[in-house]
Amino acid sequence: MNRLKPYLFIGTFFGIVLLLITSSGCKKDLLLSNESLHFSTDTLLFDTLFTTVGSTTKNFKIYNRSNRPVIVDKIQLAGANASAYRFNLDGESGILFEDVRIPANDSIYGFVEVTLGENNLNDPFVIEDSIIFTTNGVEQRVLLAAWGQDAYFHFNDVNDGVWPNDKPHVIYGFAGIDSAQSLTIPAGTNIYLHKNSLLYVYKGSLHIAGELNNKVTIQGDRLESFYDDVKGQYYGVYFQEARPSLIEHAIIKNGTAGIHVFSEDPSNTGYTVEIRNSEIYNHSSYGIFNYSGGKIKGDNLLVHNNNFYGLFLLEGGDYNFNHCHFLGYGTDGNQPAVAIKNYFTRNDGITYIGGINEGTITNSVVFGNGENQLAYDTITQGGAVTINYDYQYNLIRLETPIIGNPGFSNTIWNLNPLFNNVEELDFKFPVNSPLNNNGGALFSNFFDIEETPRNATSPDIGAYEVD
Repeated sequence: MNRLKPYLFIGTFFGIVLLLITSSGCKKDLLLSNESLHFSTDTLLFDTLFTTVGSTTKNFKIYNRSNRPVIVDKIQLAGANASAYRFNLDGESGILFEDVRIPANDSIYGFVEVTLGENNLNDPFVIEDSIIFTTNGVEQRVLLAAWGQDAYFHFNDVNDGVWPNDKPHVIYGFAGIDSAQSLTIPAGTNIYLHKNSLLYVYKGSLHIAGELNNKVTIQGDRLESFYDDVKGQYYGVYFQEARPSLIEHAIIKNGTAGIHVFSEDPSNTGYTVEIRNSEIYNHSSYGIFNYSGGKIKGDNLLVHNNNFYGLFLLEGGDYNFNHCHFLGYGTDGNQPAVAIKNYFTRNDGITYIGGINEGTITNSVVFGNGENQLAYDTITQGGAVTINYDYQYNLIRLETPIIGNPGFSNTIWNLNPLFNNVEELDFKFPVNSPLNNNGGALFSNFFDIEETPRNATSPDIGAYEVD
């Protein structure tokens, strides 16, 4: 009996080895899934992009919903090196990946970006590609599609004359109007500015010549829907010691300071900038910033939803606004819509003080979430500095109304203007609003922001005439 035990052991050992050998050919089938993949989307669609400007990164998930791991034989970008798209698989960039293992009931990420080449076409176009997945002999695809648009590109350049409006203008750094030069931007022009960029008027003159049904639009250069209401995408339109300039029927949105005026050309006899029939909104700092001696005139303006102030005057300057909406509905609703301060301590430690020879707001609404939508902080150095103000026929929200001051006459204090829908940015109002028919005819424009004729004897307060 004892002599049989070694043979029994040897026989058992070879039996186990034989079993392992015969089963090794089907090991893959036993341990790995033979199912196909699932995806969080079958198409990645990129909104309209400018040629040569890269997109945001979009991602999708690749799922193995089996209870066993799966080996993806190939994952490849169909267009390979010629593609406008760039592909990244779980942190690794490439155009071809082989034998990619996805654990049971797990997933991995795919990331895609796209940059479209110039094609010298004015009309939008579509660039398509796909990512191909081959698993257990099954081919699956995630489609890629991007709308493209060619554009005029400005990179720290100097401009004079008239911009064409047959395709958009994209600004990197700055597009400048230099000393004694003049630039006209015609109706229908779309201007897109890259991060921190600006339209820079330095001792020159700018005319934005929009029309009621063909406005000039200024905004950031990211066109994906995510950026529709993101503030601070660029700096703004900057006037430094500028010659007389005019902005008509413009939409300026999503920057840092929509319009920034710094001083003016000393030879000017009138205003540095006149702004008419325009909407300035959703800026991370100010809608209109007048700094150190600029002179601004505004008519029929809708200035709203800026983080700090709709209108900010600092270190002196002049202003005259008529039939305007200044609305403090920004991120911090407690900030005033209008802030006037005639002094400022600069980096050299010296406090600079400027006069306000003209400080006029008429037929306008100054309102918002906070109780104090008008902030006034001035010093006169014992009368050595001139401070003039003339506020007539306005509706103003102020916790402590200014009563008996001749600088504030015919003012409606703290009544709700009854805007149609603040959240949807509809700042028109019904006929029972206190804005209706309570403006001063002496100061009235003939037409409102939409070129509706105004009531000649009792116009509405603000940018709109509703009856």
